[in-house]
Amino acid sequence: MILIVDSGSTKADWISVDNNGKQLLEKIRTSGLNPEILKEKKLYKIIRKSEELMVHKRDVTHVFFYGAGCGTENPKLLLKKVLEDIFVNAEVEVTEDTMAAVRASLNTDDEAAVVCILGTGSNCSYYDGERLHQRITSLGYTLMDDASGNYYGKQLIRDYYFNHMPEAIRVSFADKYNMDADFIKYNLYKQPSPNAYLANFAEFMFLNKDSLYVQNMIKEGVRLFAKNMILQFKYEIEKVPVHFAGSIAYFSQNEIREVGEELGFKVGNFVRRPIEGLVAYHTKHL
Repeated sequence: MILIVDSGSTKADWISVDNNGKQLLEKIRTSGLNPEILKEKKLYKIIRKSEELMVHKRDVTHVFFYGAGCGTENPKLLLKKVLEDIFVNAEVEVTEDTMAAVRASLNTDDEAAVVCILGTGSNCSYYDGERLHQRITSLGYTLMDDASGNYYGKQLIRDYYFNHMPEAIRVSFADKYNMDADFIKYNLYKQPSPNAYLANFAEFMFLNKDSLYVQNMIKEGVRLFAKNMILQFKYEIEKVPVHFAGSIAYFSQNEIREVGEELGFKVGNFVRRPIEGLVAYHTKHL
């Protein structure tokens, strides 16, 4: 049994397939496994909470894990150790989530492209057809992650408290979420995964996309992301497309295309959930 995992900070999707790519179990979903944010004990707890994973843990021969927080060596090694301890008969490969987006969005294995992730967090890399190149080291959701779910969640909360929202939107926002200040601060400063908590608010944008306020907010975030991340590859984007993965990107396609035209980059493919493309990739390369 081969396990392919696509994990953000909010959730992780696990697909089990045989050597021919045939799915063996229903897709398994767990909480996200971000080793930069979660401690070792919590990582074990999340995986062991899944009864299906525990029942089949000795049947697993390979684990291909793609995840947020796996772009630097120490968090990657921590998660690899956790996975090897649980899936004792498996070869384990842990790779940053950007590589999942690359492998799922490219038209061919050796295509060169700039590949972006806009999900709970955000990232951008250049793939030259063989290797991944990043010119910015991510400092996480507090300082970076423009145009991500947690970025937009933060903007919505700020606009609510600074009274920058149109009144009708403000009333609707307060009806949907608990906007008590103490409740918000408790989730941001006392609970694990505050980035995932913030990202939960982003759904509100896509439920209210007919609002000019929301459309402008989305475009402002995408512009910021493009200027800080995509345009670092200003020479590459003259020749290659810019692909996007993640739910925020998928539901912001019109706004992304507008910003691409405005700033001069060619928008390529959109992939909401990279994991489907990863199944084809790994069964092909076993």
